[in-house]
Amino acid sequence: MGLAEYKRKRDFKKTAEPAGKPLPKKVKGASRFVIQKHAARRLHYDFRLEMEGVLKSWALPKGLPWKRGEKHLAVEVEDHPIEYEDFEGVIPEGQYGGGTVMVWDRGTYYVYGEQPLKSLREGKLHLILDGQKAKGEWTLVRIRSRDDAKNQWLILKTATDAKPISQKLEDQSVKTGRTMKQIAEARDAEWESNRQTDESPTSQFKARIREAMEKKAVIPSKVEKSRRKTSRLSARDPSTPKSFEAQHDRLADLRSVKARFIEPMKAKLVEKPPATGGWIYELKFDGIRLIAVKRDKKVSLFSRNQNDLSPRFPEIVEAIKNLPARECVIDGEVVALDDEGRSSFQLLQAREIEGGKSPIYFYAFDLLQLDGKSLIGLPLEARKNVLEKLCANAGDPIRYSGAIGSDAKRLLQEVKHRGLEGIIGKQRTSVYEPGRRGGAWIKLKCVNEQEFVIGGYTPPQGARKHFGAILVGYYDNNKMVFAGKVGTGFTAKSLSMLHKRFQKEARDDCPFVDLPSKQNGQWVQGITPSMMKKMHWVNPKLVAQIKFAEWTRDGKLRAPVFLGLREDKKPIDVIREG
Repeated sequence: MGLAEYKRKRDFKKTAEPAGKPLPKKVKGASRFVIQKHAARRLHYDFRLEMEGVLKSWALPKGLPWKRGEKHLAVEVEDHPIEYEDFEGVIPEGQYGGGTVMVWDRGTYYVYGEQPLKSLREGKLHLILDGQKAKGEWTLVRIRSRDDAKNQWLILKTATDAKPISQKLEDQSVKTGRTMKQIAEARDAEWESNRQTDESPTSQFKARIREAMEKKAVIPSKVEKSRRKTSRLSARDPSTPKSFEAQHDRLADLRSVKARFIEPMKAKLVEKPPATGGWIYELKFDGIRLIAVKRDKKVSLFSRNQNDLSPRFPEIVEAIKNLPARECVIDGEVVALDDEGRSSFQLLQAREIEGGKSPIYFYAFDLLQLDGKSLIGLPLEARKNVLEKLCANAGDPIRYSGAIGSDAKRLLQEVKHRGLEGIIGKQRTSVYEPGRRGGAWIKLKCVNEQEFVIGGYTPPQGARKHFGAILVGYYDNNKMVFAGKVGTGFTAKSLSMLHKRFQKEARDDCPFVDLPSKQNGQWVQGITPSMMKKMHWVNPKLVAQIKFAEWTRDGKLRAPVFLGLREDKKPIDVIREG
């Protein structure tokens, strides 16, 4: 991996972390390891092995396992310079990994077979650690995750149990004997440049993506502000009011309406970003699209197909009640975030089906009505300007979703690197077009994911209960076409819940127009006429969110994974997107 990725993520004018010095190819002496306790946005431990002139590194959210057979997640991260093993101090806020770092343990290590690089490539490192705290055998094993991410590993305690660390040693540096609090207060290894320099465009949009993931508002850079016209409430207006109250007063001439549900504007899926045009880009979220309608103290949250989802998200209802407007209609998305700040539809489903505790947020990205006035005829930037002021003091769970930049190609690279869903492009001057997919809004995906209609399921096999796989499809000219079988992504509770739903929608005949059928002389997905008799068919009323690797040449899903049910989309609206 080398240090290119490590250096790309850091501004060494603002952080005292070592930049990395040229080292001889062969490092004399025993191979060293270090474990650094790192209080960033989430407390974790950084496990680093000296190898080939760098520190091969893994983030351990739960630290080392101590009992034989116990295993913890280990996420491989970028290589660090050798001198990083001695770093203890504070990484400034706003820098990559900002927070307090302690040298928690260090010592030497040995790899069985004495071929550490070969073991690393093969994805299994059997280690003997001889540290001041960690002594014994552990094994690092690369795993195949659901997302097919190559950086996912497990660290297992092998051989015998290790002696648990005392509470005192748990919060004590082996380098200085200090606690995390003492390191943070001393700040003796933090240095920030006093020079006022403009950030590079790359640093700017990375920072804005991070802001969009972690906070409620994204503030455009000075460079971007100077490059574009300030948002106006009308083309005749020479200035834009700065406060929400001032913005509010400028709406008097707009058409009067009552706050009501408005069908959401749709984004068109494209493969490449447009080469010309005034576009801004926002993060694409993996959640449920909601239209929030406030009338005095009554708030309703409507899905795309106008189902009232207010009872499911009471914390969002209460937050919108407290917005400084008598009436408003907001377009946004409710999401659940994982530990890395990424929106996850699976977590949102688990929260409801299995009682998960993932926090949820409502990302507001458009304002359609405000106190009796319709804003849908205003330019996008004008609507967002008023919305940002409206949400300025709201606090969680409401977060304003602002622009993260205008260079789509570079944004996509960073978004993909962070494992995010994709980006949404919007023309700056576009009006809001309810229910239309006209092309003024576009979506560029980093992962293949869309809705499919469930039309049946296979019998369970082996130890699995309820069913084996679901049969999914999409509509083409009002006929449901088979897209494939989905057998992964289910939990015990979701299997049970879905099976109950299926039984209520049972039917005798197959709803797919193209089953059974042959392609190249073979039955599609192995579904023969005799197997059709064993299938269970359901009315096409349930819509599932499916993630998959790609479409095959014969139009079927490769490596599909079930993410959850969608209650916010009509089955007849489900078409093939890619």
